This record gives sequence, structure tokens and C-alpha cells, in this order.
Amino acid sequence: MYKIKINNMKFHSYIGVYEEEKKIGQNIEIDLIISLSKEIIKNDDINSTLSYGDCYRKIEEIVKASRVDLLETLALDIIKEIKEMNEKIEYVQVNIRKLAVPINGIFDSVEIQIKD
Repeated sequence: MYKIKINNMKFHSYIGVYEEEKKIGQNIEIDLIISLSKEIIKNDDINSTLSYGDCYRKIEEIVKASRVDLLETLALDIIKEIKEMNEKIEYVQVNIRKLAVPINGIFDSVEIQIKD
């Protein structure tokens, strides 16, 4: 088994429960971990493995198109799409942080994590 990790991707999104979140948007951060079978590494050829560049572009595409209410839904959409990229994927883990949340309190962010 080996893992591909992309850490702290930053996007402007239009997801959230409140209309203002969908109207003006907000910044989110995403971490991705993909676990793959070692047999995917056959040689020194990008075509024989999973490109992290392709993974980044897929996530960017999903975030730009998404208008869901919940971070959890966005994470599940990302997991589904990433898993479809290669049959050697054992699991995908997604962490999503929302940096500005309408909660009266002092904190850096809220975060969800889903692994499937």
C-alpha cells in the first residue's frame, strides 16, 4: 500500500446552509489522502499510476460546481469522484475546513473528516 496526500488545498466555495454563504461564498481548505495498492507502481511512468495533479484538478472542478449545504456532502462527492479515477484505490480520506463560520466563539475553523 502507498498513499498520495495533497495537503491544505485552498478554494473559494459557495456551499453552506445559509443564503449568504451561497451568495458571497467563503474560503475552505481541503486535505486529501488516497491509499492505493503498491502494484499500481509498475515503473517510472506517470501513466501507470494516479496523478496527484489530476486529483487536484478533479477536486477543484467539484468545488467550483458545488452548491451543497453540508461539508459532509461535498466530502462524499469528492470521495466518489476520486475513487472512480482508478480501480486500485483502497480508500480515500477527505478533511474539509470551513474558515468562517457563523458561530459566536473564538476558533480557527471547523473541520469534517470522512474516510471511505
